[in-house]
Amino acid sequence: MENESKMKDPVLPLGRPTIGSAPGPGTTGNWRTSRPVFSEEKCTKCYQCWLNCPEGTIRVNAKGEYPYIDYVYCKGCGVCVHVCPVDALKMEKE
Repeated sequence: MENESKMKDPVLPLGRPTIGSAPGPGTTGNWRTSRPVFSEEKCTKCYQCWLNCPEGTIRVNAKGEYPYIDYVYCKGCGVCVHVCPVDALKMEKE
């Protein structure tokens, strides 16, 4: 564990390029079959969806605000739906 303290911050690859560069690398295109849909009425702002999104497409502008999904880059994997403790997200067909 001693080596861990000497490691630099990890670089995590994301499929999402710089905001504003769409269409381009990392955009979803028209192959996604389902997408997550968010319900503010059910959301408790725990941000588990934001923390667990493998593509980083769930965003939060400021603490205390509801998260939102950037569908340009969302791949429709459903991880956010499965980690939501209050079922505030559901998958819908495109």
